[in-house]
Amino acid sequence: MMEKVKWGILGAGKIARVFAGALPHSRTGELLAVGSRDRNKAEQFARDFSAPRAYGSYEELLADPDVDAIYISLPNHLHREWVIRCAESGKHILCEKPLATNYAEAMVAVEAAREHKVFLMEAFMYRCHPQTARLLQLVREGAIGTVRLIEASFSFRMGGKFENIRLQNATSGGGIMDVGGYTTSMVRLIAGAALGEDIAEPVEIKASAHVGDTSRVDEWSSAILRFRQDILATVTCGVEIAKDSVVQVWGSEGSLTVPNPWFPGRDSKTEKILLKRTGQDLEEIIVSSDVPLYALEADVVAEYIESGEAPPPYMSWADSFGNMQVLDSWRREAGVVFDSERVEALTQPLSGKPMQPRPGHKMTYGRVAGLEKPVSRVVLGSMVFDYNRLPFSFSILDYFFENGGNCIDTAWVYGGGTCEKAVGEWIARRSIRDQVVLIGKGACTTSCTPELITRELLQSLDRLQTDHLDIYFMHRDNPRIPVGEFVECLNEHQRAGRIRVFGGSNWTPERISEANAYSAERGLMGFAASSPNFSLAQWNEPPWNDCLTASGLPERNWYEKHDVALFAWSSQASGFFSGRFKPEDKDNPKTDPNVVRVWFNEANFRRLERAQELAARKGVTATQIALAYVLCQPINMYALMGPRTIEETRTSLMALDVKLTPEELRYLNLEAITYNL
Repeated sequence: MMEKVKWGILGAGKIARVFAGALPHSRTGELLAVGSRDRNKAEQFARDFSAPRAYGSYEELLADPDVDAIYISLPNHLHREWVIRCAESGKHILCEKPLATNYAEAMVAVEAAREHKVFLMEAFMYRCHPQTARLLQLVREGAIGTVRLIEASFSFRMGGKFENIRLQNATSGGGIMDVGGYTTSMVRLIAGAALGEDIAEPVEIKASAHVGDTSRVDEWSSAILRFRQDILATVTCGVEIAKDSVVQVWGSEGSLTVPNPWFPGRDSKTEKILLKRTGQDLEEIIVSSDVPLYALEADVVAEYIESGEAPPPYMSWADSFGNMQVLDSWRREAGVVFDSERVEALTQPLSGKPMQPRPGHKMTYGRVAGLEKPVSRVVLGSMVFDYNRLPFSFSILDYFFENGGNCIDTAWVYGGGTCEKAVGEWIARRSIRDQVVLIGKGACTTSCTPELITRELLQSLDRLQTDHLDIYFMHRDNPRIPVGEFVECLNEHQRAGRIRVFGGSNWTPERISEANAYSAERGLMGFAASSPNFSLAQWNEPPWNDCLTASGLPERNWYEKHDVALFAWSSQASGFFSGRFKPEDKDNPKTDPNVVRVWFNEANFRRLERAQELAARKGVTATQIALAYVLCQPINMYALMGPRTIEETRTSLMALDVKLTPEELRYLNLEAITYNL
C-alpha cells in the first residue's frame, strides 16, 4: 500500500471537480497537479482546490515526475488513448467509466497497464462504499431466499442539449455508455453473489432503445439479461428520461431495495437498504461511512496500487472486461454504432503504436518449401473474428502482428465468410499484404471436388481482398477422387498466381505421399505443407468428423523424414492444459461437453500432471509447456492458436521462450518415466 499518493487530474470538468473536492478527505491521497487543454481553466481549477501545479496540456501533466497517479476525467472516446499514454509515462491510473469505447479498446488499455506495470481501475465509485458490500452480504446470506429477479435503473434528462458530449456519437455518448454501465455492473455483481461467485456474466441479452436522429446515440434504453439458473435482470438507462434511479432484488422469500445505489453518502453519512421478508415487516438496514464516496475510491487505489488491480467487489480488470462486453452487446441489440467503430475509421492500431513488429519480440520463423516469405512459428487462427465486430478482430490481429506474428489461418467455411472478411479488411486497412503469410482453406467436405476448390477459392480471394493466398489447404480429402485430379487443379491455380504453395488439412501421410509422387513424375508442384491436429494431448475421437491427428508416433516419424511443413491445429487441445479441468469435472454440467468427449482420458490427465510439474520447475504455465511441446518437435512445425483475448495471445506467445529437451518431450508424452534435470 502506498501511504501517500500524489494525484494529478486529467481534465478539469464537473466530475474532476467532484473528485478533487473529495480527495482531502481520503487517508492516502493529495492533489498535486491538474492538466487541461486550457491553461486558464487549469489554473483556476488549481486555485479552487489548492493544487500546487497547473498545466496547459495533458502531456505536461504526464511529464511531471512527482505525480504518482492520474485520475482520467475526460470524455469517453478519449479514455483508451490516455490510459495508454498514462501507462507509458509510468503513472498509476483511475479512469472514469467506461474504461473505453468498447471491449477491444478495453483489452488494449489493460494490456498497456500490464506491460508498464502500473495500477489501473475503472472508476465505478459505488463499488467502494460499504453499502455495496452490505448488499452483497445480504444476498449471499440468503436474506431473501433464492434470487430470481434484479432491476437496476439510472437515468436523467438533459433536455436536448446536443452540444453536450453525452448526446454525441463522435464522443461515444448515449445513456448506455454514460450510466448503463452502472446498471450492468451492479446486476452482474448481485447475480454473482447469488451464484456464489464474485461476478456472473449473462448467458443472454435482449435490448431495445430510442436512438435520436440528431444525437445518433441511445437517449433511453432497456435490456433484459438472463444469468445461469434463470436469474433475470432488467436494466434501464437514459440521458433524456428522468426515471427513478434505484436497485431492487426479488427472491423466493422477499425483496431488497437500494434507494440510493449510485451515490451513497453524497447527501448523508448514512444510507439504508430496505429488506422485506415474506410475511414480516419492512426492515431498514443502516450503512454508515464518515468518508466521502470519491475519497473512498482514492483509498482503494492506494491500498492495491502495488498489485496493479483491485479485487472484487472493486472493479478488477476481468470485471471491466465483462462489463464492457455486456455494454457492447447491449449497444448492438439497440442499434448503436459509434463512428470510431466503423470500418473507415479503423486505419490505425488501437495501441497507438506504428504498424510494425516491436523491437525485441520473441517470435521465431521457419521456411515452407516454395514460399519466399519466412513464416512465424505461431500462427493466428481466425475462427473468432467477425466482420460485424471489427474493433475486436483488429485488436487481436494488431497485437499478434506487433509481436512478430505474420501468419494468419483462415478458411472459406469459418463464420459463413465473416471471418475471412474481417481478416481481409484488416490487411487492407493496415496495407500489409506483402508482410503477411495468408493461409486459406477450402473444400471442407469429404465429397470435395476440383470444381468445389475453384469455386470456394475465388470466393475466399474476394472476401480477403487479395489476388493470392500464400498457402492453400484442402480442408478435407475425398479418397474416391484420384489424387492426380486434385494435384492438377491446385497446380493450375498456382500457375495462375492465385496460390503460392498448397497442401492438405486432414490428409493422411499416405495420401500426401501419393500426391507428391504424382507431382514428381510429371514435374508439378507437390504438397509443401499439411495441417492435421498435433498436440500433447491425445484425443478419444476427433472434435469434428473426418479430422486427423499427427500426434501418434508413426505420424511424427513420417513428418520428421519428409520435407512437409506441419501446421498443427488444436495445438493447445482446446484449453485442456489451462488448469480448468480435473477428472471429476467429467459430469459437471458447467464443463464443455466437447472437451470431455475429445480430451478427457486417464493418459491426458497424467500428461497434464507432468506439464504442471515441468511448468513449476521452469516458472511458466502448463499451457505454455503444452504449446512448447508442439514447437520443440524435430519437425518443420507451426502451431495454430485461436485466442479469444489479447491476454490469451500474450500468454500463448510466451511459450516461445520455453525450450524442451528430447528427454522432456518424451517424459511429457508418457514415453519416459523421468527426465534429467
